[in-house]
Amino acid sequence: LAANQLVQKKLADMQTEIALGLHGALALGRALERGVAAPPAISMMKRNNCGKALAIAREARDMHGGNGISDEFHVIRHMVNLETVNTYEGTHDVHALILGRAQTGLQAFLP
Repeated sequence: LAANQLVQKKLADMQTEIALGLHGALALGRALERGVAAPPAISMMKRNNCGKALAIAREARDMHGGNGISDEFHVIRHMVNLETVNTYEGTHDVHALILGRAQTGLQAFLP
């Protein structure tokens, strides 16, 4: 599987997104420690990292074909866990509304 060019490209894309998310979270954490992080930045990071993690897990499941839904390979377990994380961290759309409010000054949802 790993010797396939398309698989290697997908793995490179996954690794890149994971590294970017990790460094973004680290920078945000350091900004929070210094007390200089804007609250919408938390929504941006949660929205991005949860979305990317879920997309990566879905891609990994797809790369494994039928084995991607088998308990033997654990890919589906990680994907389902990430669906849960996406829910309790706040949905993609809720964080988008928080970011939209920060950008426009207008609240598009009722608190």
